[in-house]
Amino acid sequence: MEPATKPSAQTEDAAIARMDWAELEAECVRCRRCGLCETRTQVVFGVGARDAEVLFVGEGPGEQEDLQGEPFVGRAGKLLDDMLELIDLDRSKIYIANMVKCRPPQNRDPLNIEQEACSVWLSRQIALIRPRILVCLGRIAAMTYIRPDFKITREHGQWTVRNGIMTMALFHPAALLRDPRRRPETFVDLKTLQEAIRSYCTHTY
Repeated sequence: MEPATKPSAQTEDAAIARMDWAELEAECVRCRRCGLCETRTQVVFGVGARDAEVLFVGEGPGEQEDLQGEPFVGRAGKLLDDMLELIDLDRSKIYIANMVKCRPPQNRDPLNIEQEACSVWLSRQIALIRPRILVCLGRIAAMTYIRPDFKITREHGQWTVRNGIMTMALFHPAALLRDPRRRPETFVDLKTLQEAIRSYCTHTY
């Protein structure tokens, strides 16, 4: 008997692009598409309303996220919750996910090869959610979803349209913990986001 051949990456990606939420999460937690699977405690799939009109995207899980299996927990997660509360949002009204679903060692930036291997999961999440607004948390997400040469210190809070989705970037909560001087700018950006939600979203927030 001929040994079974492993499906090609293109075949796997095509199958993932047809999955529903349950299939997608079940397959994602088994993912071994890059080396991050060797060091993770668990996959951090995402959290929130799966019909959300607002999607927040970070770069990758940190230590606490890896331990708890939920994005944006610990100090950065608490700050994100406080930021959301300022504009009458909470995790039940939005969806939060990361570009890579496993923690990079020592919280380093995810490598390009890791981002590419993991992109199929978030792409399918976006397709299922169909958000009206996408908020990039930090420069890494902004460089992927807005523009490779995106400069978050100059372009945070500015709107662009990507694939029909209103898209903007905020400073990552971890960056705001390191440099609280950025918080007044972020408050202005959050109010800009709130106005866009009121204008473009159909849900009551």
